[in-house]
Amino acid sequence: MTDYPPPPAGYPAQPMPMGQPPSNNLVWGILVTIFCCLPLGIVSIVQAAQVNSKWAMGDYAGAQKAAEDAKKWAMWGAIAGVVGGIVYGVFIALGAAAGISTY
Repeated sequence: MTDYPPPPAGYPAQPMPMGQPPSNNLVWGILVTIFCCLPLGIVSIVQAAQVNSKWAMGDYAGAQKAAEDAKKWAMWGAIAGVVGGIVYGVFIALGAAAGISTY
């Protein structure tokens, strides 16, 4: 580990965390945006984009929260996409059944 100079007077020393930054879940946000639910996927992408910059600025708790939020929004987007697909399929089946019964 590299020795860093002490912070200027008046600034608290912030320890460097061990390991890598948290996963930003950007891939999940992109996939949800493309295949499931556009609005929730965009929110996930925005949150994912903040993870690495917060980590680089030393806001480790903020980076972890942004990563968790990105995952949460991607999960909700995937759920909304699946539920929407099921509802759409039901309406298509009902429409097909109604079309068949009128002939």
